[in-house]
Amino acid sequence: MSCLRDLLREGRLPALEARMLLQEVLHVSRSWLIAHDDEALSEEQLRAYRGLENRRLAGEPMAYILGRREFMGHEFRVTPAVLIPRPETELLVEKAVSLIQEHPDSRVLDLGTGSGAIAISIALACSRARVVATDYSAEALEVARSNAQALGARVEFHQGSWYEALPEGKVFDLIVSNPPYIPMGDPHLAEGDLRFEPDIALTDGNDGLDAYRQIIAGAVRHLEPGGSLYVEHGLGQETAVCALLTKAGFQAVHSLPDLAGILRVSGGHF
Repeated sequence: MSCLRDLLREGRLPALEARMLLQEVLHVSRSWLIAHDDEALSEEQLRAYRGLENRRLAGEPMAYILGRREFMGHEFRVTPAVLIPRPETELLVEKAVSLIQEHPDSRVLDLGTGSGAIAISIALACSRARVVATDYSAEALEVARSNAQALGARVEFHQGSWYEALPEGKVFDLIVSNPPYIPMGDPHLAEGDLRFEPDIALTDGNDGLDAYRQIIAGAVRHLEPGGSLYVEHGLGQETAVCALLTKAGFQAVHSLPDLAGILRVSGGHF
């Protein structure tokens, strides 16, 4: 029989990842794991751990193996049907929350919600806001709905492509989105976690700007006068996205840097 200390000493995975997988198999806390590192694993527990370990060694993201990821202080369920929430996307939520605080009863739309991380985080931070979220994928919306229910967030969900998912006549004070923005053929699509995430959430199959063209053009019909649109984008895309916003008639167009200093979110007011 192997004990926890022996498994951690093997070094097949980084120690943090190995501990996370052991916590998952044993249903214990990190502190318990540290205090009981001489604990022996049963054959069943060892097989379960090896199964998760092999998935990680094959490159599968920890978030999919564990089925969850933390975002904005909340734990979200994630599956291979949705993009894994990332820390840099918190900037988009923080910007949205700052705008809503000035108008607490704002109507907010999150386009391409995926796991629901953006919409749900906004709804939890701004209890009076009326938040709507859309996604093309029925599987993604199932994940988003389960997250909203688990976290007690009030979000209205609709399935369909961008604005086509909305009931007729819906207008908003704020629209946000983290759409697919990786250009087709980008080598990053074949690397790391991206290999396992849904293509539809990563790339538009073109130059990486198609989603912005559709979202920005459609926003004109779905924003109240004085409303705002903010989107997340990739490294170096801020110039093109800001140009699309300006061409569509948005004012005070600007970009915001993430914690790494990368211009990550762009938007303006209509």
